[in-house]
Formats: sequence, C-alpha cells, structure tokens
Amino acid sequence: MMRHSEARAATLVEALPYLQRFADQTIVIKYGGHAMVDEQLKASFAADITLLKQVGINPVIVHGGGPQIGQLLKKIGKEAKFIEGMRVTDSETMDIVEMVLAGLVNKEIVANINKAGGKAVGLSGKDGGLICARKMQMERNAPELDVPEIIDLGHVGKVHSINTAILELLDRDRFIPVIAPVGYHKSEGHSYNINADLVAGAIAEALGAAKLILLTDVPGVLNREKELISKLSASETNGLIEDGTIAGGMIPKVQCCLDAVASGVGQAHIIDGRVPHALLLEIFTDEGVGSVFSQD
Repeated sequence: MMRHSEARAATLVEALPYLQRFADQTIVIKYGGHAMVDEQLKASFAADITLLKQVGINPVIVHGGGPQIGQLLKKIGKEAKFIEGMRVTDSETMDIVEMVLAGLVNKEIVANINKAGGKAVGLSGKDGGLICARKMQMERNAPELDVPEIIDLGHVGKVHSINTAILELLDRDRFIPVIAPVGYHKSEGHSYNINADLVAGAIAEALGAAKLILLTDVPGVLNREKELISKLSASETNGLIEDGTIAGGMIPKVQCCLDAVASGVGQAHIIDGRVPHALLLEIFTDEGVGSVFSQD
C-alpha cells in the first residue's frame, strides 16, 4: 500500500501537466449553492481560489445569492414571488437584490479570499460598464390566446454585452475579480438582476476562458441509474435532454455549458460544491469530480 507521503507526492505529480496547461489561462467560476453557506466550504473555496492565482491561473468569480435575498425580503416583510422559477423583481425588490448581491454577499467573498492570502476585488456589473443588460421578456403558452403570453418580471435582465476592460486591468495587477450578477442599461438607467450562471457563461465567452465551472449542489449530470456521467459531448447532452434524463433545473445549467463551449470556451463543468476543494480536484486530477462538457 502506498504510504501517505508517497500518495501526497503522487497527487502533486498528477497535477503537474494541468498546472502547465492552464498557466496564464482564465477560468470563470460560478460560485453558488451550499458552498456559499457552509463555513468550512467557504474557507476551502477561498483557499482554492487563492492557490489558483498563486500558481499562475487567472480565476474570475461570479456569485449568486438567492437564499440571502430571500432571507432579507422575509425580514422586511416583503413576499418573494416566482414565476416558473424566475424571481419577479419590482423596483423595491431590485434595491434589495443589489444591496445583498453587490454589498453583503460580494464583500464577504472578497474578505474570505483576502483572509486566505489572495487579492480579491468586488465588482457588480455596473462597475466599469462590465455587464450591459437588457430587460428579459418571458413568454408562456396561453391556450386561450393565438400568441404566447408576455410576462413582465420587472427588473430581471439578460446579458447584452460584456466589457472586459476592467477585468483585464485587474488581471494585469494580479487581482481576483469577484462579480455580483447585477447588470445595467445605460440609456434606460435601470439595474437588472441576471441569473449568475448566464453571467458566468457570458464572461467566460468574452474572455475566451479555458474553462467555465458551475458549482452546484449536485454531483453533476446523472444517468438513469443515478450514476455520474463524467464526460459529455454536445450531441450526447442533447440526447439526454430529449429522452428526459436531464430535466428540470439542470436543463438551463447544462444549456449554459453547451452555449459556452459552442462560443469558444475550452471546456465547461458542472461540479458538486459540497465536496471540499472540488475546484482543485476537478482542475488538477485525472478523474475530476463532476461532469465536463466539450464540443463534438
């Protein structure tokens, strides 16, 4: 049996080709789920991000914050309303969303990374014109109408464009960007709440990232026997969507990954953020811990 010290050395040797491959490359990470709540997982995530930067990889973090938004809305007595999983965001709710995402959650992540020895800077999509947003129009089939029903979700947006200048500036000075998914429409003067997966995907595409990694509360894509599928091509993934193996809330996450690789991102991953150091295990080991998507 391999001694403990030999096993640790073998792990480091296994990481070497990945360290060489991803040196000076950008990896965009969507940070969300249980990894943002559990104190030990928050500390391990901050350590992982700091290590990535230390070895010459450029991590860019986009975070969510839905549960924290819900908690504050409940405290002030404002009822949260959802339509088909999308938060209806009126002007008052948008103020709460921006306060929680760009303030409370963002600064906690920044502080955790800085405590771990990194140099993190918190941003929202409004800083430096980073995320130019447009209002999202939601359509729903209405049997009584000849055309789909248009649902107004308020200040819910989609990414129109990404201005990477501020991210490139931070990278040159060895800072780690931590981005709240709040976009801005300059001519309208409106802020928009945008799904963090979509923001991460758009930023990965704009930066030509080597990887897009979505941290979730599931192991990855599972087959019908509930076993992890570690590697998927675009055609295989679409087949699993068509036969119902991939369903529900996994579909938009998987589609985000497919869109990213179709737009030039090297690989996209869905990994289990509940696993300590999941990022390092996925990036630097042969087996990984989640599902990786690539072009056919």
